[in-house]
Amino acid sequence: MNNKHVAVIGAGITGITTAYYLAKLGYKVSVIEQEKYPAMRTSFANGGQVSTSNSEVWTTWPNIIKGLKWMLKKDAPLLIHPTLDWSKIKWLFRFLKSTINNEYYENTNETILMGLESRALYKEIIQSENLEFDQSKSGILHFYKNEEYWNHARKVQTLYEDAGCEFKLLGRDQVKHKDPALYNLRGVIGGAWTTDDWTGDIHKFCNQLAQKLKTKYNVNFYFLEKVYDLQDFAIDFDCVVVSAGVGSVELAKSINEEIPIYPVKGYSITITVNDEKSLNALPKVSLLDDEAKIVTSTLGNRFRVAGTAELNGENYDIVYDRIKPLLNWVHYNFPEIDTRNYSSFACLRPMTPNMMPITKQSDKNKKIFYNTGHGHLGWTLAPYTAKKITEYINATYQSK
Repeated sequence: MNNKHVAVIGAGITGITTAYYLAKLGYKVSVIEQEKYPAMRTSFANGGQVSTSNSEVWTTWPNIIKGLKWMLKKDAPLLIHPTLDWSKIKWLFRFLKSTINNEYYENTNETILMGLESRALYKEIIQSENLEFDQSKSGILHFYKNEEYWNHARKVQTLYEDAGCEFKLLGRDQVKHKDPALYNLRGVIGGAWTTDDWTGDIHKFCNQLAQKLKTKYNVNFYFLEKVYDLQDFAIDFDCVVVSAGVGSVELAKSINEEIPIYPVKGYSITITVNDEKSLNALPKVSLLDDEAKIVTSTLGNRFRVAGTAELNGENYDIVYDRIKPLLNWVHYNFPEIDTRNYSSFACLRPMTPNMMPITKQSDKNKKIFYNTGHGHLGWTLAPYTAKKITEYINATYQSK
């Protein structure tokens, strides 16, 4: 039994999976969470997709041009509020630098490889721990109604498939025949299909795995506890892993360290349906509308629709102007689904300027490690980075 005591700050998907791999290696693990339960913030109601086929980083000139065009459009897929926020300005400058340095291909390729490894790790975790979380091995279908986006899909097919991720192009009729619910989908000109991507309820997954950690691996959870000063907090532990999402920034500042994360707000709606007509109208496959930047997953009798990105600081307000495009999208594409019973959610994705997660040891305090900054791909990449940081910690102790 390893007698080293590791604290993990954050009980979202990255913190929970980090605690899991540490506990599997025999470390004594304590998870510190500011909320009353696991996965109550960014890991509460995301789009549901474990989507290696959505690995493209955003650092491209077309995305910058679109972001500038959309700045005054309240319902834009990407909304950058024109405020004098120094942290946002600095982040955008770094985003621009990553674009100028043409890091898109290298970082996208690396993200695909991380996603493929994560899928394999999820399979091991789910089987080993017998987890049930409305997982659907339905595959993910990108569909296109715009020639520009359809042409882009043709270009990136090679990038995905060379890295080992299926990205099979489909014609209009093939898209519609993937699922009976898509038969009347209007305006589709093509699609891309990834059969091994899947969906599931991230909140249920985190809570079930947390329960396993308590009962099977003797992991201690401390809820409603907020850490303010990493230097003082680390005194009581052999090692601390920061997996606190956007909260990681302030924690790093407490030891005079900067990590390049900015909160990018995302929205989701969850439509609960019980009538037979709506149930039959739910798509069984998971969808990704690349133009609208909207993803869907069917979680039992719930239809999760998520999307949009908004740069407006650490702001959790749910704005109807951002929810309405999600509802309108459902009304237009799936008019048979009754949307009267829905809930809204907004989260802050911890995004880095180059879209790559941060898994490293602190430069200021060698007892502190970071596993954070996964942006919109936390559900997709968490097991990979959790295992990576665990192996790093283990190698650090063994070398002493």
